[in-house]
Amino acid sequence: MSNLKKHAWLEFKAAGWIDENDQFEDEMQEAICKHVLKLIEVFADEGHSGSSAPYAIDLFKKLAMFEPVVPLTGEDWEWHEASEKGVFQNIRCSHVFKQKDRFDGQAYDIDGKIFWEWYTNENGEKSKSHFTGRDSCVPITFPYTPTTVYEEWVE
Repeated sequence: MSNLKKHAWLEFKAAGWIDENDQFEDEMQEAICKHVLKLIEVFADEGHSGSSAPYAIDLFKKLAMFEPVVPLTGEDWEWHEASEKGVFQNIRCSHVFKQKDRFDGQAYDIDGKIFWEWYTNENGEKSKSHFTGRDSCVPITFPYTPTTVYEEWVE
């Protein structure tokens, strides 16, 4: 077993996903962990060094999350018409749009701002609640590297 796989199992245990006999407590969590273990096996077999491993991980993460690897250009080939009302969506980054009647036709990122506020559950435990809305849309210029700003919601 590779060191990466050993590390993964140790973390599964620390997270409480497996018991003292390495048996999963939850069926869905087991499925996800097994998928991740397959990815780790492939990654470990590639024999990355200390410099290539972070690069490969970063590239994989971006591609697996449907994020662009290089900045968006705004060129015509990057867009498809998403509605009959003249709304265009960027094919390289699904949260970038443009339309004639919004921001004077300037492209915008619907995830440009993500708002947060404190939430207290019934046990009195506090956590942050994140959400987007109309004010999340941020006009952009090209070249554009998608960026999200987290901002506290103030009513």
